[in-house]
This record gives sequence, structure tokens and C-alpha cells, in this order.
Amino acid sequence: MPSGRLPGNPGITAGLQEVVVAYANGPVVPTGGAGRPSSPALLIGCSSALGTVVVMSTTIDNFRYEWIEVADGVHLNVAVGGTGSPVVLLHGFPETHLMWRHVAAALAENHTVICPDLRGYGASSKPPASDAATYAKRTMADDIVALAAQLGFERFALVGHDRGALVAFRAGLDHPDVITHLACLDVVPTLDTWKVLNGVSAAVAFHLYLMAQPPNLPETMISNSADAFFGYFLDAWGTGPASIPADVRAEYLRASAAAVPSIVADYRASAGIDIDHDQADLDAGRRLTMPVTVIQQDWGAQLGYDASAVWRAWAPDLDHHLVTAGHFMAESAPKEITGLLRELLAR
Repeated sequence: MPSGRLPGNPGITAGLQEVVVAYANGPVVPTGGAGRPSSPALLIGCSSALGTVVVMSTTIDNFRYEWIEVADGVHLNVAVGGTGSPVVLLHGFPETHLMWRHVAAALAENHTVICPDLRGYGASSKPPASDAATYAKRTMADDIVALAAQLGFERFALVGHDRGALVAFRAGLDHPDVITHLACLDVVPTLDTWKVLNGVSAAVAFHLYLMAQPPNLPETMISNSADAFFGYFLDAWGTGPASIPADVRAEYLRASAAAVPSIVADYRASAGIDIDHDQADLDAGRRLTMPVTVIQQDWGAQLGYDASAVWRAWAPDLDHHLVTAGHFMAESAPKEITGLLRELLAR
């Protein structure tokens, strides 16, 4: 399907009552009857004129949706809203762009807010991992730069959470003339992640070790218990069900279960090629040159390291914040996170 907008998208909300089907070589038409999903859904794209459709059951209110080609055969599902200077928001695991629904709506009062599903996640393309570079954070960062350019923005602020923060970090190092401001939520860079995980305390990150294993084993294990696996993290890392409503949780579980091979490939890259890229930059003395804000839980106290010092080694212009809102902070404390991001954008 070529890049483009689906008709009527400016008014799409979570209460959408019809499924929209876009054909690569034909008209955009509504469907119904026996082929209609049991719950309201929005089709984002299809792989061919009669190809597989991609649906979402929940969307961000008042944002338009597009399906944009960012690399050969790779399309990203993206929600866009607001006007003004651009801010791109990248989601984490095991979520989709919907994790930004509150923050995105607030920032859209003053900015053009761009919320994609990362390559391999949500309603975006999930290319097979033909080599280590397919899901390298360098490749995924290139996707985001290409996406913004397709939307008409050569420079933009970038915010990432969890996996998205690692993509944002790589974009900041690889594209310093493109990224004006950078925020990373609840991570340390990939190279440092493996350095701070030691002994029994590293059990908190057991999934990193599981998905670092050679192909087939983790994919099979996770696929056989997808809801239990992904649901564990939504429960263990959250602050209670209020921050992730049932319909959003269901969308996260559905989307993650449909993306096990690409999610594992993303994590496997962080146990290999991503480390190599970080180490090469560290050795070459490359640093983040733009204003950087890091917002995270106090993992340093739990794992025995100085999180601020780890980040300052990469980001000389750093504003570091510890919060108590849990891992899914953009959903559990959107006002706090929005306020800190606005402070960054004003720097």
C-alpha cells in the first residue's frame, strides 16, 4: 500500500463504529457483515490489493492516521495531531503508540505530535529479521527520521520510552543535525544496560536474557503463552489497572501476540549489534549534542549504580529526573511527564 491518509481520519476516535478497508489498487470502502471484526476497529493498511489487513481496536482521539513507507517495503502506522513545532513520541514494550494518548493530546495544544508504532510493533510492518541489522536501533532510528521527512519535517524533537528510548538515543547519536531535543524515559543506553545487570538483581530483566537466545527457542516459548508473558510486564511494571484501561490493555496484548518474532528480533539486536554500535560511538568520543532530558525510576538504587552519572557520560546537556510513577509513567502520570517534556522543549 502506498503512503497516504485514510479518508475521514481527522475525526477518528476510539468509538469508531465501522471498519475502513484501503486497497492498494482500488477505492477505500467500508466493510460489514460476516467479515467485520467483533469489536470496532480501524484498518491501517494492507500488503496488497487483496492482502492481509491490519486493524486496531483503539485509536487516539482527534488524531489522523497514516501508513507511511519509510524503507523498502516497510511502512509505519502513525497517528498525527496538533500544529506547531514537531515532536515525535516513540512507545515502549509491550505497548504501541497508544501509550502516549494522554501526553500526545496535551502536547498537541502547541506542537505537531507524531506517534508511530515502531517497526515490528503494533500496526507497523514486521519484516523478517534477515540479518542483525533488520531490527538494529540504527535501522529503527533511520525509520523515524524518514517518517518525519515524509511528513514534511527535517528537524524535530524526539521522545522515547523503554524500547523507543533506545531508538531515540541512537537517533540522537546518528542524526545530531536532525534531533533538536531528546528525552529518554526509564532506560539507560544499551551498552550500559548490560553493564549494570549483575547477579541476582539482574532477574528483574530476565526477558532480556530470554530474548537474546538464538532464534526459535524464545519465539516458541513466548508464542505458546503470549498473553501470560506480555501481561506479566503490564502487571509487574505498572501502578495498577487504572493507568491502563481494559480496552488499551487488550490492544497491547493482541498487538504483542501478533508480533512475537519481530519483538524478539528487536531484543536480540540489543544483545548484539546495538552493543557494537554503542561501543563504537563511545570509543570515538561521540556524545549527544542536543538538550537531553532523562526521566526514570530509581533503578540505580535497586541495581547499585548512579543513573545520572551513566547518562551524563553520554549527554553533557542533561536534565535528569527520578519519578515514582512506575515504568508506564506516561500513562500513570501524564501531567507530570507532559510538564517535564514541556520544560525540555523550552530549553
